[in-house]
Amino acid sequence: MPHVTVNGVELHVEVGGEGIPILGLHGTPSSAAMWADAATELARHGRCITYDRRGFLRSRLDGSVAPVGLDDHVDDALALLDALDAVPAIVIGRSTGGLIALELALRSPRSVRALVLLEPAVFTLDEASRTWADGLRRRVLDAESRDPSTVAEFIIRDALGDATWDALPAALRETFAGTNDGTRAELHGEGLDLSARPREFGAAELAALAMPILVVAATDSPDPLRRSAALLADLLPTSETVQVPGGHLIHPADTAVLAFIDRHAAPADA
Repeated sequence: MPHVTVNGVELHVEVGGEGIPILGLHGTPSSAAMWADAATELARHGRCITYDRRGFLRSRLDGSVAPVGLDDHVDDALALLDALDAVPAIVIGRSTGGLIALELALRSPRSVRALVLLEPAVFTLDEASRTWADGLRRRVLDAESRDPSTVAEFIIRDALGDATWDALPAALRETFAGTNDGTRAELHGEGLDLSARPREFGAAELAALAMPILVVAATDSPDPLRRSAALLADLLPTSETVQVPGGHLIHPADTAVLAFIDRHAAPADA
């Protein structure tokens, strides 16, 4: 099942395993290709669905960099779940994917059996995180104006450090290069973490989420990412938190995530 068309967009989709649906939402810049190992492991615990979000790598929009916003990504994810008869799903989102997963759960709680947020890119909960994200956005826009083909690399270097980029295998750097158009489209969209107007979440709407939620942070991530995860977890009454070793690119099939999936895929939770 290499492609599924939703909302007029042809998405590259990969499905493996059987059982409870598990939807994986990658970050920015990224691709389902970077979830390949995790998807193999997740497919041992349910029916794992990963895809390149619109504009990214194998779901490119004919070279277009027209603005893409949070609503576009949520609409696509919901349509894909319906097209694959995968409701309700355990939804895992990493970074920007975590922001999308959170909005999906708020808009359509019936579609989400449980939620896993891997350092979700929600930077509007405190002034320090917002300032950090605003500064990153300005620097990325400047990099785009100088050389649009370097935007994905610039974000990794700026947000996660030169050492993170330099440690990536050449094939992975090539994959990141294929995400430039999607990343640029999001910069000029609405509601995303690097948008001019990111989504603002209210305490009351977050408190209304009733499904099980796991919030995961990493010990070596930049402080704004760890702090934002902690602040968000405090506002989600059904959430549990875990800290894992390493940096921001948290493994979507970390043992804590798999244990959470297995608990909430049990028939007693149906």
